[in-house]
Amino acid sequence: MMEQACTSILVGKKATVDGSTMIARNDDTFLPITPQRFVMQPAVSGRKETWTSNKNGFTAPLPSEGYRTTFTPNADVEKNGVFGETSINEKNVAMSATESVYGNPRALAYDPWIKNGLAEDSLQDMVAPYIDSARDGVKYLGNLIKKYGSPEGNGVLFADKDEVWYMEIVTGHHWAATRIPDDAYVIAANQVAQQKIDFNDPENYMWSDGLLEFVEEHHLNPNKDGFNFRKIFGTDTEKDRHYNTPRVWFGQRYFTPEVEQEPTSSELPFICRANRLLSVEDLEYVLSSHYNETKYDPLGHGSEEDKKRFRPISLNRTQNSHVLQIRNNVPEEQAGLMWMCFGVPSFTPYVPFYANANDTDPSWSNTPLEFDMNSAYWMYRALSMLVESHHAQFIQDDLDYLTAAREQQHRLINETDKAAQELSGEDLTRFLTEKNYEMVADMKERTMEMINHFFVEGLKLSKLTFNMDANL
Repeated sequence: MMEQACTSILVGKKATVDGSTMIARNDDTFLPITPQRFVMQPAVSGRKETWTSNKNGFTAPLPSEGYRTTFTPNADVEKNGVFGETSINEKNVAMSATESVYGNPRALAYDPWIKNGLAEDSLQDMVAPYIDSARDGVKYLGNLIKKYGSPEGNGVLFADKDEVWYMEIVTGHHWAATRIPDDAYVIAANQVAQQKIDFNDPENYMWSDGLLEFVEEHHLNPNKDGFNFRKIFGTDTEKDRHYNTPRVWFGQRYFTPEVEQEPTSSELPFICRANRLLSVEDLEYVLSSHYNETKYDPLGHGSEEDKKRFRPISLNRTQNSHVLQIRNNVPEEQAGLMWMCFGVPSFTPYVPFYANANDTDPSWSNTPLEFDMNSAYWMYRALSMLVESHHAQFIQDDLDYLTAAREQQHRLINETDKAAQELSGEDLTRFLTEKNYEMVADMKERTMEMINHFFVEGLKLSKLTFNMDANL
């Protein structure tokens, strides 16, 4: 099992500026360098194959039919496992997996983890190509967990143009899922997050077979009334209060600043409403944040103790940060956008890709294991390292670069959306694929200019310098 340490955001369609649904997540790993790829897997038909994990030995037959689907797997599968992580399939169903969560020992005593069950390394590939809606994704994954069990706790995000769901697998076979209200958002960070599960409302909640009976039989509910999933299955430890809850606090503070809360509170709400309609940039800001403008910012001006007090959202070991957007203000064939960041999110742009495409640019899909500036993964991480190395001197130029990149991205998306409405079928897919390539090229040109700029400016900042008195 590879323990991930991610941060997730889910937003309903009436909570966004343009009526889109959005799910977003930072995919964090143990190591600062775990190269990722961004690939387009073609649709399949008549297949007879078996999936086998090289991490825990999980094995299962793959369905014979599958939709075209994007993935962001590890570049070194042999060493690190697959971990598909990020998808929009050709039915415009978005999925992001997983947010590692941790069930408590009281619950796990009665339904322990299944060692060779369906783990994160296999989960995305076992589900994403085979689902027709977000709701269907929860049901499909739930059936797999019922059949194979789980070796770990996982939170899974699903979205289509209408619905957004968050599902948490908390023991070997038990899970629950909540439909995020259309006017609401959720932020989750490595803890069981869901609270109320209403067993009389299957339209907005789903759960594993026998969940309520399991809780009652083993006396797992500490509440005097109600069914609080977090209290029953989750953890509430000192680690949670320094590693997990502060991240939720910061995101909620940014979206809903008028609500005063403590960063170590164990009672931060699951379902929240923002004080405004949220944009892609709002989600990107939270995913790229490090307690900005607070005393807890590791790059800020607080005390050394405060700067190290809480684990920030954006890390150098964030390998893949993404916002998966399903839009409702454009034709269905161009509705899916994947905003992808392979650098450290604090310093590098999220590059938008139309999901209705045939392939991905080789600079994104063919990531070498060694440093190579022709690779998007390595190029953006190089930029990240340069900015952080001279943060005070470089951050404003970096922010200006990110601002200009966002402006250009929206301009290109708007132009593409308009031109795409004249096309359909394979012609449209081909056109959107070409536009993805153009976006990659534009962002690469801007990024290399910044890298060159920072490299030259960095040479001037050496501490090995000495100014000779002109009179000597």
